[in-house]
Amino acid sequence: MELMINGEKQEVEANTLLDVVSHFNLESHLVVTEVDGQIIDRDQWDQTTVKPEMKIELVHFVGGG
Repeated sequence: MELMINGEKQEVEANTLLDVVSHFNLESHLVVTEVDGQIIDRDQWDQTTVKPEMKIELVHFVGGG
């Protein structure tokens, strides 16, 4: 399915927001998600169905010094 992820169209095999996060091999405890302008709580990822052309923002925090 084609989704708009972080401003770029991407083809992703996903049914839920959790599938999208998993597709990118991101550590879920370090990710904040936004779908069509709304922040989605981590406990709702597996219940949030994705649809073609959805606008998803994935923000992944990294440590450093």
